[in-house]
Amino acid sequence: MKIKESYHGKVVVLEIKGDLVGGPETQEIHNKMKLLLSEGFRSFVVDLGSVKWMNSSGLGILMSCLTSATEKDGELKIARAAQKVQSLFMITQLTKVFHNYDSVEKAVASFEL
Repeated sequence: MKIKESYHGKVVVLEIKGDLVGGPETQEIHNKMKLLLSEGFRSFVVDLGSVKWMNSSGLGILMSCLTSATEKDGELKIARAAQKVQSLFMITQLTKVFHNYDSVEKAVASFEL
């Protein structure tokens, strides 16, 4: 799994490549989020366009990231989740927790509204 970060004004986009199925690699996402929060960033988009599958550990990391962001008055939004991943969000009812967008651009623009 790889994490690529990019900046769109004050919004940080974390592009995830690979599956989110737990282990130390998946924990790196939360570590990256905490580092960026400590640097003062508060708006995040997690781009899941290159994630084909995630399990409960992957969902747990995303929830941890969301919790860390909200504790610092930040926001985390999801972009480009594959159909299987979207189904997982629906089954677990996390569609009520995470804002999902079809594109990174739409997710970034939602912070400016």
